[in-house]
Amino acid sequence: MGGFFEQLAKTLADRWISLLVLPGAFFLGAVWLAVNLGHADAWNVALAARRVENSADTVRDLPSGAQALLVVAVLAAASGVGFVVQALAGVTRRVWLGPWPRPFVTVAAARTARRRARWHQLVEERRAFEAASPGTPTHEQQDRIDTAADRVTRLAMAEPGRPTWMGDRIHAVESIAHHRYGLDLTYGWSRLWLVLPDAARTELTAAHSAFAAAVATGTWALPYLVLTVVWWPAGLIAAGIGLTGWARARSAVADLTTLTEATLDLHGRTLAVALGVGDPTEGTGPLTIGEGERITDLVRKGR
Repeated sequence: MGGFFEQLAKTLADRWISLLVLPGAFFLGAVWLAVNLGHADAWNVALAARRVENSADTVRDLPSGAQALLVVAVLAAASGVGFVVQALAGVTRRVWLGPWPRPFVTVAAARTARRRARWHQLVEERRAFEAASPGTPTHEQQDRIDTAADRVTRLAMAEPGRPTWMGDRIHAVESIAHHRYGLDLTYGWSRLWLVLPDAARTELTAAHSAFAAAVATGTWALPYLVLTVVWWPAGLIAAGIGLTGWARARSAVADLTTLTEATLDLHGRTLAVALGVGDPTEGTGPLTIGEGERITDLVRKGR
């Protein structure tokens, strides 16, 4: 048990340093530059070097006890900033996934309507290519059909219902579960999770952790945006951090939703059998709509 707690403490310390202290320390460094340089001398490297030397001399002249207290204060401040940013991660997640809060409902509805109209337009283009290629299409005709289909799926895997691409990836899985399997994933997912094999859980957990890490990265753009009030280069840092987190989040959401859809395909019947609405003698195979609807009726409990 002693070794277990030592390993646990080491893991928690590593996460504390990587998620809170290091990003917070970098932000405190940016704050120091903002205060000492401002807008007028934002790129004045010589001035920044002189200020660093002066600050280093001041710290060096402090008693050892005061230096230790300063280090503790910096670590505490960095951790405090990190905790605040982590608390704001829910805002980033809501913006990227939707649905957006009440003040932005109109904007979200307009964006969703535009995405839906564009999606239907691309679907009609694909159908037009298919109609123009009766029988067995030629290689060129099939390429046009495949290209049109790829444009549809790159926009959304199902009819858009959210204002953002990432939100529509999640919405598409819910839509596919409902229309293909008759399953309300909002109520059925927790039950499905409990009957999944360890390998499936591991893959899904890793994908979700990657998305959570991307959200945490993107959220660090917010304090740098605030810092642009006194130091405009902070806006460049915010843009870089935000774009990095956003790109990683898109990749993570794509992996997560692909794995979730595969989980439904492979293990939906396991849930049906576990809840007693599927015949275990039928063997493997995808969940039927009838089984999915019975699962939905059972897990919703009239809600």
